[in-house]
Amino acid sequence: MSWWGKIVGGTFGFMMGGPLGAILGAALGDYFDGGLDGIKLDDSLGLGATERVQSVFFTTTFALMGYIAKSDGKVSNQEIGMAEQVMQQMRLNSQQRSVAINLFNEGKKPGFPVHEVLAQFKRESHRRRNLVQMFLEIIVATALADGRLDTQEQGRLESIARDLGYTRIQFTALLSRLTGQAHFIDQTSVADKLTAAYELLGVNSEADFDAVKKAYRKQMSQHHPDKLVSKGMPEEMLEIATRKTQEIKAAYELIKSQRR
Repeated sequence: MSWWGKIVGGTFGFMMGGPLGAILGAALGDYFDGGLDGIKLDDSLGLGATERVQSVFFTTTFALMGYIAKSDGKVSNQEIGMAEQVMQQMRLNSQQRSVAINLFNEGKKPGFPVHEVLAQFKRESHRRRNLVQMFLEIIVATALADGRLDTQEQGRLESIARDLGYTRIQFTALLSRLTGQAHFIDQTSVADKLTAAYELLGVNSEADFDAVKKAYRKQMSQHHPDKLVSKGMPEEMLEIATRKTQEIKAAYELIKSQRR
């Protein structure tokens, strides 16, 4: 939690200015009676520094969750619940929770500079493809929280993915896997759960077992909690990544057991 200690300690060099700095500053303003003017800067945290990337990931994630939740003009209880679930999984303290809510609300505001925010996020996350994918998965899960994906949400998600360098085919494949993950969690019958397991792993049910195993290993590598934290994912999000790997493993084990 060293990145958070620097934030509340008033060291803002890692905010880098730009839209993310402005958004985080707005979310933090209440902590400093005199405002943010005169707060010291720490220029030792250059581009790529872990604490800097962690603060960028935290800020962008909650702001974009608010942005995508507002896609259809209103925020559903399920979408709020998804944000609450992420906060619970992160075990945020009261201060962090307050900032996360403020960031969520910043993302809901008209004129939210989404393209500028994503450009800065992409620049700060340079060569951390798995980290960017984890961020995108959280945002897509927010859109899927109410069990449907309307036209506005679909359009915004495609635009976000495009800004982050995903082709339409890559995003469609990612969306299919995440839809499968949601179904895998919800289904009770073995047959439906098995169908969702294949979707989660991103393979066809007719694929040979070597292809299934390869897909499983790839997803486990992409979502490995320790790897993601080392790339700049806040440690508080460790449980989110851990749960994802557990679901990926459960899907693989189900497929394996059905093929014996």
